[in-house]
Amino acid sequence: MQIKPIGLRVAVKPIKEEEITKSGIILPDTAKEKKAEGEIIAIGTDVKIKELGLVVGQRVLFGKYAGDDVKMGDEEIKILSCEDVLAVIEN
Repeated sequence: MQIKPIGLRVAVKPIKEEEITKSGIILPDTAKEKKAEGEIIAIGTDVKIKELGLVVGQRVLFGKYAGDDVKMGDEEIKILSCEDVLAVIEN
């Protein structure tokens, strides 16, 4: 299945967080803090997104409670407004 955001939106696949802490403690799902980091998997059709320099494959930071969660098959995807993208992570 493909997803294509409309307008000034981007689809982001949140990056899975560690389930075991550095000290070896296993965290249950209820104790995990949602990461606000992900990889862009699709961008909207508005030309303003290209002006921002957002492209598929970039790792980005976004607001913890920003966007809408969508389930595509067995994957969770976040649909964000381009304004919800806070920063691009560069290596």
